[in-house]
Amino acid sequence: MSLVRRSNIFDPFSLDLWDPLQGFPFDAFRSLSETRPDSVSDSSAFANTRVDWKETPEAHVFKADLPGVKREEVRVEVEEGRVLQISGERSKESEEKNDKWHRVERSSGKFLRRFRLPENAKVDQVKATMENGVLTVTVPKEEAKKSEVKSIEISG
Repeated sequence: MSLVRRSNIFDPFSLDLWDPLQGFPFDAFRSLSETRPDSVSDSSAFANTRVDWKETPEAHVFKADLPGVKREEVRVEVEEGRVLQISGERSKESEEKNDKWHRVERSSGKFLRRFRLPENAKVDQVKATMENGVLTVTVPKEEAKKSEVKSIEISG
């Protein structure tokens, strides 16, 4: 069974795969069913993992806040079509028989974020590090090709 999901331009978490140029300038409500994994059914899993994406002259750098998540519980993958996927599971705290919870605000469960990388990304050289609950994924960029200018002699 394939889930069909439409994007909502007012809700950034309604997009499973973030592509800044996808559908430009039209096609804003295109189905993402071909890029959506069938196992993911709740957009709240996406909203629980905050990710910053910045571009430097040398690389694209992604930083994800993953407090309380061990390095072994996180997966960083590059799928076909230059799609960077960050996924994992935040374990739920175990409940003891005599515990009395007053409030539970910290999220637990599976998380997944996907980003379509630009053409200049070197997907075979991606590196990931994790320190103090922050995952940093660095995707080096190819050097911009400088256009060669050829002078044409005018005859006549």
